[in-house]
This record gives sequence, structure tokens and C-alpha cells, in this order.
Amino acid sequence: MARVYNFAAGPATLPLEVLEEAQKELLDYENSGMSVMEMSHRSKLYQQILAQAEQDLRTILSIPNNYQVLFLQGGGHLQFSMIPLNLMKNDKADYILSGHWSKKAYEEGKKYGDCQIIASSEDVGFMRIPDLSSLKIRPDADYVYFCDNNTLYGTKFKTYPKTANIPLVSDMSSCFLSEEVDVSQFGLIFAGAQKNVGPAGVTIVIIRDDLIQEPKWFTPTMLQYQVHVKSHSLYNTPPTYGIYICGKVFQWILKTGGLKVRSLYNQKKAKLLYDYLDQSTYYKAPVEKESRSIMNVLFSTGKEERDIIFASEASQAGLVNLKGHRLTGGLRASIYNAMTIEGVEALIEFMEEFSKKHMKDANEE
Repeated sequence: MARVYNFAAGPATLPLEVLEEAQKELLDYENSGMSVMEMSHRSKLYQQILAQAEQDLRTILSIPNNYQVLFLQGGGHLQFSMIPLNLMKNDKADYILSGHWSKKAYEEGKKYGDCQIIASSEDVGFMRIPDLSSLKIRPDADYVYFCDNNTLYGTKFKTYPKTANIPLVSDMSSCFLSEEVDVSQFGLIFAGAQKNVGPAGVTIVIIRDDLIQEPKWFTPTMLQYQVHVKSHSLYNTPPTYGIYICGKVFQWILKTGGLKVRSLYNQKKAKLLYDYLDQSTYYKAPVEKESRSIMNVLFSTGKEERDIIFASEASQAGLVNLKGHRLTGGLRASIYNAMTIEGVEALIEFMEEFSKKHMKDANEE
């Protein structure tokens, strides 16, 4: 069976080249006589895989020396707790709400300290990025938190909050390594791997040295950043095979031109799809143009029943996972790093055919 174009929000499509390399090495990695997924995480060979993955990520993002890179587990949900447990010293944190995941992080943070919402776009259904022009950041806040790209709502921050000397913390799960980023602007960045850089099960954390400190006294050992830094992400058995695949993706990004090339390619894909949506009289794109994500594109036929038919017929045509999230409805095309321009063109071709087929129904409503 031919491979489909997978527009899932995560776990998402991976580069074919990476999958083929992993396939070749599946039973015997580097003449070890075993698969990476069978390999001890304490072995010299696996530690080389881990070290290379970290070095390649540092190269891709030009990560300064005063930042640590961790490969953890637990996804974004666990980071919602680890961040306040480890970073709160004054028991205060300011949150910017731009969607479902930043709201969840805020609700979790409230369990550990005084968390304040300093900007939100919930009043418009999160269909745009909050206004950052008059943020009232508390001078004794331990950090300012935001989610850079909002998977559910298809929005993306074009500029980052100005926080002066307050550490800026960002969930970059659905835009990580999709564009160039100045890591030095942030105190901490985290990202689940399952969208742009690997399979589900790996959470990447990039944290500035001065934020690696004694956490709240009741913090479980497994939730302490300092423990994972000291053990070089090997405090317990890490998601070994997932990290190996992430390392392959890092090498793929480097071989294909780094983040500058990746960013241009991603922008080209998104422009193709948004340009088609903007000229269409059949489809609707709900997100304000200034806030649009280039990773997650929301659209709709204007009627729930037709959206369901669209997703079903698209799947039969080899364009899968286009159904919108249950909280937003409609349709969503996630066009992460590994989605090709050919995939986006195939989607647009199907959209055009579908609209012609169903235009009469829409006109009669």
C-alpha cells in the first residue's frame, strides 16, 4: 500500500528518509547485533546516540553554553507541573492564555502558587493571539508563560512577550524546529517531540543554568530538573528509541539546510494553503490573518455534516487525519516539517474537487 499524506496534529508524519534509515537499522544497529530498542541506555553505544542527538540539536538552534538540554518523558502535561515546582521561588507566575494548552498549564500552575492571567484571547474563542502591548507583569513574578503555537486553534505568536529580567517560558511543542529561534530570549523552552521531531514519548527541555535550582521541598525526585541535568537525561531509563529517531530527524534537518531552509519551506507550504482558502468562496478560515499558524491550518466547509463528509472522503483519497479537534470542530491540516509541498498540493486539489461536487448543496442552504 502506498503511503498516505498524514495531516495529523500529533503523533504526526515523519520524514520518509528517516523512517527508511531506521528500517535498515532496525535489527542491527552499527553491527551491534541488536536493535536500538533492545540496547541498554547505559551502554557506550547508546550514550553515543544520546550525546550526538544533543550536539546536533545544539547546532541546529545555536543553543548557548549556559543552557542545558534534557530528553524527558511525560509530555507537555508533566511540564505544566515541573515548571512551577522548579521555577517558583516567590510563588508567583504570570500566564498568557492563547488556547487550550496554555489554559491547562495555568490551571496546573495554580496548584503551586499565585498564578495571574496577564493576557488572554479566550473572549474571541482563541481565534487570535492575545494583545501583548500592555502586559502588566509583576516585578516579582518567577516567570512568564505562554504557548508559542496553538495546535487546536491554528494560531502563532509573531513576536514574543517582552519580559525584561523575568524568565520567559514557552511551550513550543507544535512549532519546535519549524523556524529559527533565538534561544537566549527564553529561560526555558519545552516541546513534545511528536509533532515536528520524532515519535510520541520524548519531551525536550532547554533550560538556562540559573533556573536549575532547588525545587519546592515536596517535589518528587523524578520531577526535579537538577536531577535530570546531573544524570545527563539518564536518571531512569529514557525513551531510548524515541530519542534515537529524534536524533535522525535532527540530522535530516542539518542535511537539508538547517532551520533557515526549513522555515522557508514551511512558509511556502502554508502560503499555498492559505492563499487557496482566502480566494475560496466555499471554504472558511476562521483564524485572524495576523495570528495564523504555519503549522496548523484550520478551515471549514461551513457545515458540520459536510466537514464530516470531507474528512471521510479525503481519507479515502489518501489524505488522512483532517478532522478538526473535538473542541473546535471543523477541519484542520497540520503541515509540520515532514509534510511535503506535494502533500499540500494534493490536499488543495482534493479541496477544489470537493467544493465543485458539493457547491450546489451549499448554495441551496
